[in-house]
Formats: sequence, structure tokens, C-alpha cells
Amino acid sequence: MIDSPIEVSVDEAIATVLINRPDRKNALSVAASNGLTDAWDRIEADSNIRAVILTSADCGVFSAGLDLKEAAEVARNEQVDILSKMRDPFHERMCACSKPIIAAMTGSLMAGGMMLSLMCDLRVGLKGTKAGITEVKIGRGSPWAAPALYMLPQAILMEIVLTGDLMPIERLHDYGFTNYLEDTPDDVRSRAKDLARRIANGAPLSVIAAKASVRTTMDLGCRKGLVEGKRLHEVVYASQDAIEGPRAFAEKRKPVWQGR
Repeated sequence: MIDSPIEVSVDEAIATVLINRPDRKNALSVAASNGLTDAWDRIEADSNIRAVILTSADCGVFSAGLDLKEAAEVARNEQVDILSKMRDPFHERMCACSKPIIAAMTGSLMAGGMMLSLMCDLRVGLKGTKAGITEVKIGRGSPWAAPALYMLPQAILMEIVLTGDLMPIERLHDYGFTNYLEDTPDDVRSRAKDLARRIANGAPLSVIAAKASVRTTMDLGCRKGLVEGKRLHEVVYASQDAIEGPRAFAEKRKPVWQGR
């Protein structure tokens, strides 16, 4: 029996998406990429899921990116680029997911592994690992790297994409790329789980609107982002949860969210 390259588990309101290809440094094969697409579709459709953790099997590498061995086989045997066999090769469905996603990066990350981390909303890294965008060294491309301008200084991002070199995660952390750095893979997962719990305890509509507002402002700029942000929050202010929150505060109890 062959293990699935992507495993999804749900514990109460938290979904964990695991890339399970440690023998290939958690590289993204066609099956793994399409499995991630299925995972985001499932998570988006499940209203009970309020936060997501993306992680991978322990092997020292969070994800090595595209499975280059499979890419070479596809090109040789089918005369097509491997991306043509992936339903969502740039993981745009992940980027569009309304639920907050936390990257629990229990190893180094490069190329498509870095792409996955950029699509996440929060990042927890492992001390002593490295990260980078290595496409220029293998003749591939990284159009998905542009949003990193909101996460890293331009000169640093330019160094990463133009040299293809890996940087110590500690250096990127100093620029604000990661929320936390931990000592062991278990500590990384524990920190991510703590963040997910704290997010899941918030009012569901407020959390979704908060993420959408920040992402929208990244796309539109501050002035237009404020206008769209107010629109996104209309459903929040009109909800039963907007009444429940202040009431619970006044009654000194934990709020019971309805998500409506």
C-alpha cells in the first residue's frame, strides 16, 4: 500500500495538511500538487475549520519544491512540462483560501517549498535551517515570488531570486519573514498548533474578514484597501457574534461563537 503524498487531518476546528514524501525531501510531484489542491478545496468548503497548519514529514527539508526527477521523466516520456499536469501549479487556490494558514516549517525550504511558505499567513521556522528561491540555478521560474516584497526588503528579495542561494532562516527572521523560530521540529509544530488554537478561538467571521482585508490591501494599496476592508467587515458588524462578543465580555465569560 502506497502512502498518500498529502494527508489531511482535522482536530476540532484545526486542519493539518501534511506533505508526506520524506524519501524525496517532500518535493512536489504531480500527485502531491494535485493533492494539495484537493486539500484546499476541502478546507474551504468545511465551515467547521477555522485555522490550518501546513507541515511536512520530518527529513530535514520542509519542501524541496518541484520534484525535478519526475519533471525530467515527464519531459522525456510525454514531451510536456510537468506544470501542465498539475491542476493548480502556482497554488492559487491556497492563496485564495479564506482560512488562516500557518506554515510549520520543520526543515529547510527552497524553490516551490518557499512558494508554499509565501502563500501562508504565518510562518514558524526551525533554527539552523535555510531558505531560498533556487529557480535560476535550474532554469525554472518564480513568478509567485513577487508578493514576498510585502514580507522582505527589496534588496534581500533581489539577492534571493537573482543568486538562487539559500539564506539562514535566522537572517530572514530578522527581516520579519517568520513569526517564530524554534529549536526542534516538535517545537515548531507545537508553536504552530498554539497559534492555530488562538486563531480558532476568535470570532470566525472576524477572523476571515481580517485575513481578507490584509490580503486585499496588499493587492489594492492602502486607500482602496480600506474601502474594500470596510465592505468585507459589513457581515461581521451585522452578525450575531458582534452582539455575543460584548455580551460575553460584560458577563465575564467565554463567548460562544455562531459564525453568523
